[in-house]
Amino acid sequence: MASSTQRQVLFWNGGSGGLPPNETTFAKILSQQGYSTALVGKWHMGVNCKTRHDHCHHPLNHGFDYFYGMPFTLVNECQGTEDPELAKSLQDTYWFYTQMFIFAVFTLVIGKLANLFPVKWKIIICLAICGLLHFISWFSSYGFTKYWNCILMRNHDITEQPMNLQKTTSNMLKEAITFIERNKHRPFLLFVSLLHVHTPLVTTEKFQGRSRHGLYGDNVEEMDWIVGRLLDVIDKEDLKNTTFIYFASDHGGFLEAHSRNSQLGGWNGIYKGGKGMGGWEGGIRVPGIVRWPGVLPAGTVIDEPTSLMDIYPTVVQLAGGAVPQDRVMDGHTLLPLLQGTEQHSRHEFLFHYCGVFLHAVRWHHKDSGTVWKAHYATPVFQPEASGACFRRGICPCFGDGVAHHDPPLLFNLSQDPSEANPLSADTEPLFDTVMRRIRRAVEEHRKTLTPVPQQLSPYNNIWKPWLQPCCGMFPFCWCHEENNKTV
Repeated sequence: MASSTQRQVLFWNGGSGGLPPNETTFAKILSQQGYSTALVGKWHMGVNCKTRHDHCHHPLNHGFDYFYGMPFTLVNECQGTEDPELAKSLQDTYWFYTQMFIFAVFTLVIGKLANLFPVKWKIIICLAICGLLHFISWFSSYGFTKYWNCILMRNHDITEQPMNLQKTTSNMLKEAITFIERNKHRPFLLFVSLLHVHTPLVTTEKFQGRSRHGLYGDNVEEMDWIVGRLLDVIDKEDLKNTTFIYFASDHGGFLEAHSRNSQLGGWNGIYKGGKGMGGWEGGIRVPGIVRWPGVLPAGTVIDEPTSLMDIYPTVVQLAGGAVPQDRVMDGHTLLPLLQGTEQHSRHEFLFHYCGVFLHAVRWHHKDSGTVWKAHYATPVFQPEASGACFRRGICPCFGDGVAHHDPPLLFNLSQDPSEANPLSADTEPLFDTVMRRIRRAVEEHRKTLTPVPQQLSPYNNIWKPWLQPCCGMFPFCWCHEENNKTV
């Protein structure tokens, strides 16, 4: 899902946006191939479309047989910290639009009653409803986020609302282990989407203070322990030679996440930028670790550009299925590269978007092995030399917070992985040749794009009370699995 607004993710469980029901996930294909499929962890791809219980976006409607985790994602409000994450980015916007709708409704009512201009009551009522929804969303952002978004579900049932963060880690690990043990005699797909290492960096007491890198390091060490426990179960059940395991992150470090003098979002080393910054390497260049003893040789290092999009065709091929033929698939199977039958990634070009806006293009020139990258747009750092958007909290994808480049900024990543020295026609003899090839690739790429409904539109991303998942009688949504009753 991509957004044409500044809201790049779903902000509410009670919104109507999400992964469309007509999408074909790799879980759905593997389920059709006879695999038992499960998702343990966070989903953040929506829940409902029209009613509180339709669960049109729910994991169980997208090929997963079992789900335990958060339908949302971890945010500071879940822990009740003094630094709310969603509220500060939403309140001003919601209040502004509330005032605009109130003003519009008031003006139209006065105009209609005074016969100044014709307008249908239906239009006025619709505007009033939109204004009411924005007001409710603005009001809910003050302290209610924890109850609306920070919930745990098992399949279609809410088990905790709000969730008990101190027990979440152990509960999710237990669920993942139980699923493996329950399905050890049949093919299975287990997608573990950990809450680590995401702010507010919820870390159990056992791991607090263990790392010299502060709370972030503690959280990483706990994540490492969780992964180790899962691998131990795979080994114990004698499944390691028949289980393909892939470990990766969905983005680089979140540089703007900090508290006082503590960095809470990680560090991206020599790479510029971080999470949510379009095309800079620090936000998109992450390691991928694969384990499959007996099939893939241990200790092999592959320095070729691949993508998380490659997981889809890879696991589908492993399961003996076929990817959909009615659309362009951006990913390529990783198996030839992993098995050594191919030496180069099948990605000649990778297109790096921020929302629906193309920010950068990477070209892996196969003949020379050089990796070029052209930036069409880059975020404006605040302060200027800080390397991040500290004043905004996260970098925007468009508007006055983005600088557009014509000609694009061109880097030779093979020689300059830090993207410190942009090239020009004066400094790089191949500049014009490279830019022409990238320009042609962009034109060909855009021909493959098909317009789709905007799942992150303002309407889909506004809180709707009738869509809010609730374990009790709305709005009294408080429950805990241990006592199995509302409180």
